[in-house]
Amino acid sequence: MTFALAACGGGGAGSSDDSTETSGGDATASGDQTIGVAMPTQTSERWIADGDAVKSQLEEAGYTVDLQFANDDIPTQTQQIDQMILQEVDLLIIASIDGTALTSQLDAAGAAGIPVIAYDRLINGSENVDFYVTFDNYNVGVQQATSLLVGLGLLNEDGSENPEAPEGPFNVELFAGSPDDNNAGFFFDGAMDTLKPFIDAGTLVVPSGQTDFDTVATLRWSQEAAQRRMEDLLTSTYSGGEELHGVLSPFDGISRGIITALQGAGYGPTIEDGLPVVSGQDAEIASVALIDQGVQFATIFKDTRKLATESVRAAQAFLEGNEPEANDTDTYDNGVKVVPSYLLESDIVYASNIEELLVDSGYYTAEQVEQGS
Repeated sequence: MTFALAACGGGGAGSSDDSTETSGGDATASGDQTIGVAMPTQTSERWIADGDAVKSQLEEAGYTVDLQFANDDIPTQTQQIDQMILQEVDLLIIASIDGTALTSQLDAAGAAGIPVIAYDRLINGSENVDFYVTFDNYNVGVQQATSLLVGLGLLNEDGSENPEAPEGPFNVELFAGSPDDNNAGFFFDGAMDTLKPFIDAGTLVVPSGQTDFDTVATLRWSQEAAQRRMEDLLTSTYSGGEELHGVLSPFDGISRGIITALQGAGYGPTIEDGLPVVSGQDAEIASVALIDQGVQFATIFKDTRKLATESVRAAQAFLEGNEPEANDTDTYDNGVKVVPSYLLESDIVYASNIEELLVDSGYYTAEQVEQGS
C-alpha cells in the first residue's frame, strides 16, 4: 500500500510536459471562431480532464480551440493569455492559477471586446469577467465536512444524524486549499460551518489549535507541502501517544500526501487498521482506488463533463450576441462586481457508491478503479 501511495504522489498524472499547446477543430459551424482555453496545470488529472472535456465539446460545437496548460506558473499563464489576445481569439475561458494576477490581461481582453468566462475559479479585481461557471463551492465544503463526520460515525451517509453515534471526543486536524484560489475560502467556510457545532460541543477537538484558514492553507494545493505539514503535526502534537481520528482535506492530492505521512508514522495501512478518516475532492482516479481499498474515506465528485457543457453553452451565448443563463447573481463578488454565475451540484463518493456515481455514469471504468489509473 505504501508503494501504491508513492506511485500516486509527486507530480501526479500527466506531469511529463505541463506547458503543452493543443489546438484544432473544424470551425465551420461557428463561422471560424477561435476560443482560447487557459488551464492551470497538468500535474493534476482533474485539470487534464477539464481541459480535454472543454476542448472536445467546443470542437464538437464547431469552434477552433487553443488549449494551454501553465504548469502552475503565474507568468506562464499570463504570457499564454497575452498571446491568445494578440492572436485575436473570439472568447477566453480561464481557469486561473492566481485569481488576482490577471488584471492587465483582462483589461486587454475587455479593450479588444473579448468576452471572458472564469472557469471554476473566480478571477478577482476586474470588471472584465463576464461570466463564471463553477460548482456550488460552499456546498462542496459542506460535503467535505459531512464525509468526515460520516467516517467518524457521527452522521449517516445520507447526512442524517446517527442515533448510535459514539460520544467522542474525536481528534481531528484541518487542511485548506491554496490561498490564491478564491474557491479555497468557500470550501473552508462550508466545511467549518458544518464542523463548528461539533467542535463547540466538544465532540470534535483540534489538538494542534490550528483552525484559521491562513494557518491551514496549502499553497498551490501541493501534495508535498501537505505531507510535510502532516508530518510536522504528528511530531509536534501526536508524539506523546495522542490518537488522531480524522483529517479534513480539501483535495485528493493533499489527501494522498496526508495519508503518506500517516502511514509513514505507523497508522494504518487502512481505515480498518486504524488509519484516520481522510476526506478529499475531485474524485481523482488514484484516490478513488484508495477509497475502494479502504484507505481514503471519501472524495467529492465534480463532473467535469457538466462543467465543460455549461462553459460551452455560455461561450455560444456570448458569441451569438446573447447573455448566458445564470442561476446565481448574488454570491460571487470579485471585488469590483458580482459576476453572473452558473453553479453545478457535486456528490460525495464513498466506497459504497463508486460504481453508481463513477462507473455507471461512464466517468471511469471498473478496471480504472481497480488499477488506480
